Amino acid sequence: MSGRTTALTPPAGARPPVRHPDAPAPGEPLGSHYAQCFGCGDGQSHGLRLAARAGEGVSLTAEFTVQTAHQGAPGLAHGGVLTTALDETMGALSWLLRVIAVTGRLETDFLSPVPVGTVLHLEARVTAVDGRKIYSTATGRIGGPDGPVAVRADALFIEVKIDHFIENGRAEEIDAALADPDQVRVARAFEVNP
Repeated sequence: MSGRTTALTPPAGARPPVRHPDAPAPGEPLGSHYAQCFGCGDGQSHGLRLAARAGEGVSLTAEFTVQTAHQGAPGLAHGGVLTTALDETMGALSWLLRVIAVTGRLETDFLSPVPVGTVLHLEARVTAVDGRKIYSTATGRIGGPDGPVAVRADALFIEVKIDHFIENGRAEEIDAALADPDQVRVARAFEVNP
């Protein structure tokens, strides 16, 4: 973690993450937490539609294909889109802890360009937990799950209660999400990002 800020380094008293006993089994798809989520939802025409699977411990893998709409420079993925993919991947880790968490801080390193049409293979894990703070790391590889790392990030997520979204979100979306009769979908709708 050389070069990382102190805010992303777990303190000495932080504890190892513990996978919740009701978390999806390793290999199981996590699915979208909210249809309108730009990162994983299928209701966004230009979204990433990131597909994540539970891994061992508190880890997961995910993939997304860089589309034309994700360009920054001609023919290359926009750095903000790559950062979003890493953020979404690390945010989905909260489903394995069974907590609601939002991104507090995120640092991304861009190691090589990612061309349009590339399948980005993402891997993320929680490294430590300290009170409400959840420390995570992720990589994005090109050419396969064992290919070269093109982008990587470290993040600090903060556990929040559902009130965070109710008090800060737009009422019509919040009300629609809370009215869903499927209580698992209700819980998942509020699992990641501020």
